[in-house]
This record gives sequence, structure tokens and C-alpha cells, in this order.
Amino acid sequence: MTQHTIDVTPAPRNTAGWWRDAVIYQVYVRSFADSNGDGIGDLAGVRERLPHLAELGVDALWLTPFYTSPMADFGYDVADYRDVDPIFGDLDDARALIRDAHERGLRIIVDVVPNHSSDRHAWFQEALAAQPGSAARERYIFREGRGEDGSQPPNDWESVFGGPAWTRVPDGQWYLHLFAPEQPDLNWENPEVHAEFEDVLKFWLDLGVDGFRVDVAHGMVKAAGLPDVGFSDQVTMLGRTVLPYFDQDGVHKIHRSWRALLDSYEGERIAVAEAWAPNAERLSLYVRPDELHQAFNFHYLTVGWDPREKRDVIDESLRTAGQVGAPTTWVLSNHDVKRHVTRYGDGEVGRRRGRAAAMLMLALPGSAYIYQGEELGLSEVLDLPEEFLQDPQRARDPESGRDGCRVPLPWSGDAPPFGFGPGEASWLPIPPHWADLTVERQSADPDSMLSLYRSALRLRREHPALGDGTLRWLVGPPGTLVFSREALPGAGAPGARLTCAVNLGDRTVRIPAYGRPLLASGPIRPDGDCIVLPPDTAVWCDVTTGGEPDGER
Repeated sequence: MTQHTIDVTPAPRNTAGWWRDAVIYQVYVRSFADSNGDGIGDLAGVRERLPHLAELGVDALWLTPFYTSPMADFGYDVADYRDVDPIFGDLDDARALIRDAHERGLRIIVDVVPNHSSDRHAWFQEALAAQPGSAARERYIFREGRGEDGSQPPNDWESVFGGPAWTRVPDGQWYLHLFAPEQPDLNWENPEVHAEFEDVLKFWLDLGVDGFRVDVAHGMVKAAGLPDVGFSDQVTMLGRTVLPYFDQDGVHKIHRSWRALLDSYEGERIAVAEAWAPNAERLSLYVRPDELHQAFNFHYLTVGWDPREKRDVIDESLRTAGQVGAPTTWVLSNHDVKRHVTRYGDGEVGRRRGRAAAMLMLALPGSAYIYQGEELGLSEVLDLPEEFLQDPQRARDPESGRDGCRVPLPWSGDAPPFGFGPGEASWLPIPPHWADLTVERQSADPDSMLSLYRSALRLRREHPALGDGTLRWLVGPPGTLVFSREALPGAGAPGARLTCAVNLGDRTVRIPAYGRPLLASGPIRPDGDCIVLPPDTAVWCDVTTGGEPDGER
């Protein structure tokens, strides 16, 4: 049985705290849909494709930066935080997208980039023209160099993109950039920076956005005195240890002030932290009741296809988030990492595991993120021609480039660019073999990855045991994860339960038939009072009273 589904009578859902169990779809704008034929996705393209997202069944869209930018880091180098880059449209396009999304019941979350600006930002241009020690330079982090002539960087900090995190200007001073030289770090010790970003947030909130994804939410505050790290290859320590330029306690004061601002608006506006923290305990600090609403769970994203490792990360994530009353988030891919179908083995194995991983993620308590194209089963494009490779992160290591996960989506037709836009090309070439993966073709196939995602998201909305809440682990065969979900009090369906079983091993197993199978990621079959579950396969069962065995593991 593949993607066998049984209808579930929808239970009334509590819309308060919508973000606690929301499914949020990441739109990488330049690669989603092109409306004008220039080969680059834009806001009007997103607006035209809203029906796909509404049919998919997500709750909100997260849009990557579309602000005015020279595109040194594809929009994460912002030159004007209150305008739309002409590549993507204009403010009227943003207003129309927000309006149309809301009419379809979809919320809009936009990126805000507070750690750094573009070097083309008016502030930085003013700083370059000003003297050392001037008010203009105090908006950024300028320092004198080391050595008798100041020719050495002020400390040993390294850029995430490779090389020193400092660049020298003609008058001899150095400025800090934890990413590309075109992305100078802002000085959050300066009250003027705080005031500017509060005004930026108000601008977009007044325009109607429902929240913000806070880029590098862990980076705005640096340790006093900018001390040396003491070792090289610092990027390998991201998310593993506290560094003097990341995850400093001072960032939480900023986030508390932003939470107060968000709470002053109607409609439950939210903020989501992109925060690399060394452990789940530190990450949970970002989602305390008076701080941000969610934080990306990178520990879950990076865990391999191993049942023990996944269980450990799930348990630790739920434990630490629960300590502060926050929901956990679950994510498999995004625009900064290789697509999970490839990480899980690529080819048929990767696709099979990708299907099971989607069902596992959507059954876990909390909120889930879907990166555009994962609903189509897209893999990483590893053979892009050299002339198309533009990611600045390749300066650190050519293998770390992120171009392959940013290839535009295939929508329809039999040849590239597969309906991406009215033109004959796309900014990154789409592989010809994606003809079998277009939205058009998968919509007609009840066993496709897209059909699986649509079915799983429909059941997630309808089944009262899914979404926010807790889980209970059940005993399962070696290599499996089996857990039960039960409807929260007040969900309108007392006692409703669902069991999720996933076989992450390399052998077929038999699991108890906990109840009616609602959805499976691959072929399963009954065997007496059990279900035969092949490797890399997941199943959801609607549990009848008494149909679930006792026991935890």
C-alpha cells in the first residue's frame, strides 16, 4: 500500500498560538517563480503560485530577502531595508503578495538581517567617507590593526565564508565582517542601530507581514574587548562551542525588546531565530516566553539517518524547549545546506528516506518547516557548470557552495526551464531529468512525493492528535522509531490518538497494527495483527481504544 489514506473527521482547531504547530514553507524568492521572463524569481511570481502553496496545505510562507541589494550574498547584504530590489519587483508587489496570501489563509514571514548590512548601505558609505572615531563609524565595528604599523587584523576572528573577518580601509583602520567583506557587521552597542531596526520592523509590520525570520540572531553582540578565539578553522566550531562573536548573552536583550514590539501588534505577529547555539540548552534561551517565538532546530537538520541519533535529538529538543514552554521546530533542508534527499543517500534510497523523513517530521510535536522543492523530492544539483557557481561561501571551500540547493523549481512541461517563467532560461540551469518531478506531472500521480506531502499535511490539519503537544515512545523492533501522539485537552476529540512508526534500518520488520493505517510513505502490508514495514518506510495509524500496546523505551 503506498500513500493509502483514510479520511479523518476534522476536529476544531485552536487558532490562538498559531505558530506553535504551524507548517511554514520557505520561499527562496529568486528560485521560486519568475513572472517577467528575466530568469530570476520575483514577488509577482510567488503571488502567481500561491494556489500551489494553498493546495499543499501549509500555514505560512517565509520569504528570503527581497530588499534592495547588490546581491553579493543573494540579498543577505541589504542596502535598503525599506524597499524592494527591482530584480524582485517593488513595494506594490509586496503589498499585493501580502494581501493575496492573507485572502488564501496564508501568513507571510519575511527575513530581517540585523547582524550586518551591505557595504553599499548609505550608513557604510558614510562611514567610509568619515574619519576614524566619527559617529558614522560607530554604527559599525571599526578598529585599529595590530603590529607597529597596524597592518595585522585586530584579532584572529575568521569569516564564515573563509579568510580573516577583517578588511582594511585606506586610512588604515579595519572593519569587521563575519561573512563576506561586502557585509560589514553593525555595532549593536550603538543605540542608533537599535532605533533603526525597531523602525524597520515597524515598517514591515505596518505593511501587514505576520512576522520575521531573524538572520544570524545569535551574532549581533560580540564579547567585550573582541578577544581572540585562539584557534583556526573556527567555522567547524559553529553550533558546537561558544565563540566570542556568536551566542553572546547580550543578544537576548535585543530579542526581548523585539518581542515587546511584536506583542504590541494585533494578529499574533512572530519572530523566528536563525541561531546557531552549541547545544539545545543554549538554543532554548532564544525562545523563552519574553523572547522569540521559535528557533530553527539545526541539530535535527544535521542528524543522520540513524534511529538512535534521531531519537536523542528529538528527546533533547523536546526537553529543552519544554523547559521554557516553547514549541520545538523541525526542519530537513533549507537554502544553506545540501538537500536532504542527497544527504540521505541520493537516488532511490534518498527519495525513499526523504518520504519517510517527511512523515516523521510532520508527526512530531511542534512546528515544521518545508524548504521549497522538498515536496517534489528534489535532490542537490551537484554538476552545475562552473560558470554558474556564484555562492560566496565557495571561497571557504568549493565543496561548501550552496548553489546546488538553490536551483529553480520545475513547474510544468517537458524541457527546462519547466515553466519557471515565460523566458527560455533560468538564473541557474534546471536539470533536464527533472521533467519527471514537475508540479504538473506529480499532481497527476497519486504516488508522487507531492501527493504524499499533500496527504500528510491534510491529515496533520485534520487529525486532532497531530500538531502541538507531546509524544510517548513505544517499544519497536531494532532500527525503528515508534511513538504515539494524543490530542491535547480542549482539541474537541478526547482520547484521539495517532501512532507513527518509521523503519530506519536495513531490514523489513513487523510492527503491531495499532489501528487503521492512515498514510504510508511506501508499500506496507498486513500480516495478522501486525504490519510489515520495509526499510526506509513510515506509517501513520489512527489508534482505536485499546489498540495501542503499553510500554516505552
